[in-house]
Amino acid sequence: MMDQREFRTTLGHFPTGVAVVTTHDADSGPVGVTVSSFNAVSLEPALVLFSIGKTSPCHRSFDAAEGIAIHVLGHDQHELSTRFARGGTEKWAGLDYVRGKSGSPLLSDALAIFECRPYARYDGGDHTIFVVEVQSLRARDGEPLVFCRGSYRALAETAVC
Repeated sequence: MMDQREFRTTLGHFPTGVAVVTTHDADSGPVGVTVSSFNAVSLEPALVLFSIGKTSPCHRSFDAAEGIAIHVLGHDQHELSTRFARGGTEKWAGLDYVRGKSGSPLLSDALAIFECRPYARYDGGDHTIFVVEVQSLRARDGEPLVFCRGSYRALAETAVC
């Protein structure tokens, strides 16, 4: 059996963007979680994916969601990422948001926002892979927040090619 710590450490060498995924749960209100597992899947239809651990307290809400919003965070939003990486409902305390067309809470300062509806779900071991269809999107200028080797990073100003 593979050592889980070594596996996570090795995966950490691959830099990822940071996103917060949100939905509105009819019973518990706004739900959100920080993810690094966000990827494009298809251009036609416009599909993206993210994954959530099956034991996560928010898993049930996303499994039942009719609308989902994915927020790509900017380089200055590491505190927002940390807030949504925590459990509990206090992550919404004092936070300004609006409900989008999807019904999901929208964090207006995000670098990019994708409003989506469920498309497919797949078993991914201890995670569920959620494939969602993008219904609307918007983006602003700015640099993305990056996570690599256990730390938040910013992109270098100089392109390598």
